[in-house]
Amino acid sequence: MSTASTGPAALDPPIGPYDHLQGALGSEFSLVEYGDFECPYCRAAAPVIDEVRHRLGDRLVFAFRHFPLAEVHPYALAAATASEAAGLEGQFWPMHARLFADDEPRLRQADLRRYAEEIGVDPDAVTWPETQFVEDRVEADFNSGVRSGVRGTPTLFVNGERYQGPVTVDALMDALQEVRAPAES
Repeated sequence: MSTASTGPAALDPPIGPYDHLQGALGSEFSLVEYGDFECPYCRAAAPVIDEVRHRLGDRLVFAFRHFPLAEVHPYALAAATASEAAGLEGQFWPMHARLFADDEPRLRQADLRRYAEEIGVDPDAVTWPETQFVEDRVEADFNSGVRSGVRGTPTLFVNGERYQGPVTVDALMDALQEVRAPAES
């Protein structure tokens, strides 16, 4: 597990309609991930989060926010903008799933174009220069992570508070049920 963050911090801004959401705002529980599509720890966390989502069903709202660590992951920013470009066509979550699907990240431009085709998105839409229109969205997520005390990925927020435990299904289920707070503000 990465040493993603230290010390208590609150999510800034709180989860809201501007986030990519699975589940509904106002759900009993909320989970936010600041992630990087090239990060091996985020890749390992993806099936854990999927299982937590499965177990809690409509009682959980999950949001993914971009925190590409471009200085150590040279393809992370391109992957983030590709997912946002897919999101413009209503395909953020299929692209998110595809970007995390392989054991090793494959995030070169040709890979991003192939993934777009696989999910039914114009492959030209997910590569630069077309993605320049979504760069502000990725930057806004990154900046909110900085304000929230994020230092690495994945950094998770459980019901609005930074989570610092192990990224396992049981640990996250326990944390979600211990920290009861509104899923939106």
